[in-house]
Amino acid sequence: MQLIIVSGRSGSGKSTALQVLEDVGFYCIDNLPIGLLFPLTEEALAEQGRLKKIAVSIDARNLSSEIRQFRQIYEKLKGMPIELDIIYLDAQNQTLLKRFHATRRKHPLSNDQVSLKEAINAESELLAPIRSLADLYLDTSAMNMYELRDQVKLRVVGHSRQEIALLFQSFGFKHGIPMDADMVFDVRCLPNPHWDQNLRRFTGRDLPVIEFLERHEETGEMIRDISRYLENWLPRFQQNNRSYMTISIGCTGGQHRSVYISEKLGAYFRKTYNNVQVRHKELPDPT
Repeated sequence: MQLIIVSGRSGSGKSTALQVLEDVGFYCIDNLPIGLLFPLTEEALAEQGRLKKIAVSIDARNLSSEIRQFRQIYEKLKGMPIELDIIYLDAQNQTLLKRFHATRRKHPLSNDQVSLKEAINAESELLAPIRSLADLYLDTSAMNMYELRDQVKLRVVGHSRQEIALLFQSFGFKHGIPMDADMVFDVRCLPNPHWDQNLRRFTGRDLPVIEFLERHEETGEMIRDISRYLENWLPRFQQNNRSYMTISIGCTGGQHRSVYISEKLGAYFRKTYNNVQVRHKELPDPT
């Protein structure tokens, strides 16, 4: 039996993620009281396989006292013969504010005495016991609904418990380090195509930039060193029950060097791992 717990702050996309899981065959329950998690799992196991895939959403609508007890329930679930994953969705505070203003929804923690901004901050503290145990953390700040659906399908639905799922993610340091990064590699020391007026309009996926970077020996050295590090340590993370890893590669603007390095690393590790994705935070979706 497979159990996926979807959690995260209000407005981060939990409903969308749960819909994706329902579309691919999960029996889904929104806003399940935490106290019912263990009885639900016991009942599903007693059904002898009729409910093989269950996904539940747990959020701030739960009692705060139950959320504080989440770790104890989690430990009991880990002792059961199930595959358990916790997916935590989040976004930057400003993004959540904009989403609530756009939809005019009421935040579950806001009232006449608590402003929307205060409620968003309080929710982060409230859900900390769940966030600290998450197997996969998704920052949806720069994602629309369709991009989030794609990420859930690629990273969660296509993931086998027998191996780790990898995401190589390029970004620009001037936009901030991604909240969902498990590892961050800084490639700003490499020659910058941005300073060549003829290359500035291209990205790290375009041949002129690729040829520019590959003319410099240090580019190959950087790729080899990062690859060796990951080859050595990814199996250790996997042995420690890590199911997902987001490896973020950063340059100044997230247009050239980090994009090229992420593409090369993604192609290299696809030879070893089945679930390897590449995403570029600062580039528009090519589709």
